[in-house]
Amino acid sequence: MPDPLGGFAYTWPLYLTALIAYLIGATPFGLLLARLAGHGDIRKIGSGNIGATNVLRTGNKGLAALTLLLDAGKGWASAAIAGIWGPDTAVVAGLFAVLGHMFPVWLRFRGGKGVATVLGVIAALAWPIALASALLWLATAALFRFSSLASMVSVVAAPPLLAGMLSLQRDGALPYWLPGEPQHIELFAVLAALVLLRHHANIRRLVTGQEPRIG
Repeated sequence: MPDPLGGFAYTWPLYLTALIAYLIGATPFGLLLARLAGHGDIRKIGSGNIGATNVLRTGNKGLAALTLLLDAGKGWASAAIAGIWGPDTAVVAGLFAVLGHMFPVWLRFRGGKGVATVLGVIAALAWPIALASALLWLATAALFRFSSLASMVSVVAAPPLLAGMLSLQRDGALPYWLPGEPQHIELFAVLAALVLLRHHANIRRLVTGQEPRIG
């Protein structure tokens, strides 16, 4: 007899994974930490963002670093833990953790730009690519002094970097045990597109020469 629910017995774990990952991603660590530290509502200073860059504008570098680690950690944990149940589950968890950070239900869907969370997801699925992306962030920031530009470059580079790594693995130039799957290329491309969309105002300021530089 055909399944009247259209395969729901197979897909429900993916729906549950998406929900849990979204709720994890929606935890606004920057906002919570800033309030606990006595800085008030982080959305009322600087860019109004809840990420580590805006937390840094409070002058508390330790708090900003902790925000960065926690935002990256929720992306990493979501994808890494879900990966126990298979690569498809890990992909779903990674995507929805980022969506939760960007569009948290608790904050009327006005969240952060997701760069740290995206890098956390990349680290869980293909850590060599996350390392390369982090180095690209540092190099771009040092060269151009724009945090937003460095963030966009680091995530946009991830899909071609992974494609290149997989190609080198097929040719035997890199060991096969390095993590990363072809389906991750598509996920990283989607995450990069989301980050670019969240940086639309920064892109406009970069084009017009109004984007503030680091320092």
